[in-house]
Amino acid sequence: MTAAQADLPTATLSLNDGLEIDSPRVEDGAAIWRIARDSEVLDLNSSYSYLLWCRDFATTSVVARDRPGGAPIAFITGYVRPERPETLVVWQVAVDGEHRGRGLAGTLLDALTTKVAASHGISTVETTVTPDNVPSDRLFTSYAQRRGADLTRKVLFDQEHFPAESGDAHLPEVLYRINPVAAG
Repeated sequence: MTAAQADLPTATLSLNDGLEIDSPRVEDGAAIWRIARDSEVLDLNSSYSYLLWCRDFATTSVVARDRPGGAPIAFITGYVRPERPETLVVWQVAVDGEHRGRGLAGTLLDALTTKVAASHGISTVETTVTPDNVPSDRLFTSYAQRRGADLTRKVLFDQEHFPAESGDAHLPEVLYRINPVAAG
């Protein structure tokens, strides 16, 4: 994290249904880890990495809370690519099981990219999606459509790039590149 990232303001957005969208805080790390674990589809990182993410990438990530100041019920982690500072990489998106099916992931993605476009001037969003992850495909496809942006897909990491874990082969990670995006 650069000093410039640390100095960026964070804003809280209150939604009509009592939800609040906010930047993650270190104390949110454990809840974010649990949401990721319970999703049963994300590659689970160490609990320590989620704490670091909340500290070092809070300005490029968001959480949803079910009440002001409450615990996270959904999150998106992201970062600005060092070699391409106009690009936001969306690392993980997860919604707690009891809050799924309400369009919360799309609302968070819109809020995150609006925030990061305004603060960092991004014009592109990248993420990777495995071929079997239909919800993520739908999320990013509909996001591109809402933004009137182009969406390109290509394999970024093929199966042979991943170590064999417990005999299971990791599916390829397909790069979704969405451009242009703007603040608003």
